[in-house]
Amino acid sequence: MPVFSSDIQWIQFNAMGSPCAIGYVPEPNNDPQGFESEVVQWIRNFETRYSRYCPTSLISRINSLSGESWVDVDPETEAVFAVVDKAFQITEGIFDPSALPLIQIWDYKKNHDSMPDDNEVDRARHLVGWDRFERRSGSVRLPEKGMGIDVGGICKEYAVDRVVEMAVQRGFNQVIVDFGQDIRVHGEAPAAGAWRIGLENPFKTGSSWITLAIKYGAVATSGSYYRNFTIGENMFSHILDPRTGCPAETPSCSVTVVAPTCCFAGILSTAAFILGPDEGIRLIESNRPAEGCILTDSGCFTTTEFESFIID
Repeated sequence: MPVFSSDIQWIQFNAMGSPCAIGYVPEPNNDPQGFESEVVQWIRNFETRYSRYCPTSLISRINSLSGESWVDVDPETEAVFAVVDKAFQITEGIFDPSALPLIQIWDYKKNHDSMPDDNEVDRARHLVGWDRFERRSGSVRLPEKGMGIDVGGICKEYAVDRVVEMAVQRGFNQVIVDFGQDIRVHGEAPAAGAWRIGLENPFKTGSSWITLAIKYGAVATSGSYYRNFTIGENMFSHILDPRTGCPAETPSCSVTVVAPTCCFAGILSTAAFILGPDEGIRLIESNRPAEGCILTDSGCFTTTEFESFIID
């Protein structure tokens, strides 16, 4: 949750299932209207192309042809998949967008009368594995019928990074992009030096528990305090652990990561949430210059330099 300034020009809209805000400081000889038009159109096209909920999207086409045909992809799609490759690698498979068969079983948007059958979960697990996703120059393929990908776990973060790049290319030197609390800033905030970003309190949503000061870089938070579901008397996270095929069983309430890019921050925050405090902090610390904190019911766990970003 960024702290707003009256010196910033804002573009606000909804996309990718989230409220989106792009703030920038107008500069002489720049074209704010051209920038706004370019950015909004790019985001609309991006969402249409990569949303699995859109039946005509590229992702839907790849999924519908699983076990059958190769699908042509453009250079930007290859760039998105390269980010996923890196995410899968650094998290040792914890971050796996090929988990769609499991997501469909545990869909947090549905009402569940009972727990999924163990055999059903096992069958879906055997269809999961980003390292099975076949790639060649200009085309991709899912090798087995029933496999599916969902890049929603990285799309917002990728879009944040691209919009910041677009702003800088157009000559805007003070920029903040916030897509559903996945945030990246570039340059100094007007009259404040660093941008002030409040971290939402998972125990009291709508309020901040601390504020961070960031000049260049990104902040991403993962948690299940908004997206979750119940089966019987048990509450489950919408974030799945591909190792078990089930919702993540973790004491983590929220995980925040500060990193150079939003993709990097989002990948680490999601994986660290699944891993829990001890392993999650180790993962973040092994991927410097990222820093992070993990909130649980019993306390706050941080990397060694995370507190350098806290201003109150």
